[in-house]
Amino acid sequence: MTKALIVVDVQNDFCEGGALAVAGGAEVAAAISQYLAGFDHDHVVATRDYHIDPGAHFSDEPDFVRSWPRHCVAGTPGAAFHPALDVGPVEAVFSKGQYSDGYSGFEGIDPRDRPLHDWLVERGVQRVDVVGIATDHCVRATALDAARQGLDTTVLLELTAGVSRETVDAALTELDAAGVNLIGEPIVR
Repeated sequence: MTKALIVVDVQNDFCEGGALAVAGGAEVAAAISQYLAGFDHDHVVATRDYHIDPGAHFSDEPDFVRSWPRHCVAGTPGAAFHPALDVGPVEAVFSKGQYSDGYSGFEGIDPRDRPLHDWLVERGVQRVDVVGIATDHCVRATALDAARQGLDTTVLLELTAGVSRETVDAALTELDAAGVNLIGEPIVR
């Protein structure tokens, strides 16, 4: 069975010191790099928030549910992958949220405007493992969409960082109900 690893949003703005930092983000970046050193996947892709004008997704008074402080603006250092993440094995990068919220990696497109799902289908991928930031937001949305697309989907939780225990627990319940395999425990501080 052809397998791909989807690395979700391991970007500077989502790690410590960033505009929308998740505690443990830098630790996850380094752990994913270590995992990639001995990975057994046929393909590795990465997603990134890459906002141009996402409308109500940005707010000066964010509710931290559907609106957020400015983050991962296209072309800024905050949108770059965290330096602890080894992007060498990454075959394709899918940018999402240019003009929308862009939670799921399946909303992303590569530089040739090819959606993530199409890229995976072209390579015969049937199984995906999902890792990255944040467990309770973009990792959750990406894994749910992968399962909806009929992919055998696993979240390697030890390679994720979540925003809060309450929202992570809700995400894990939702993922489990959708038939997503969950392995390990996420970083939640």
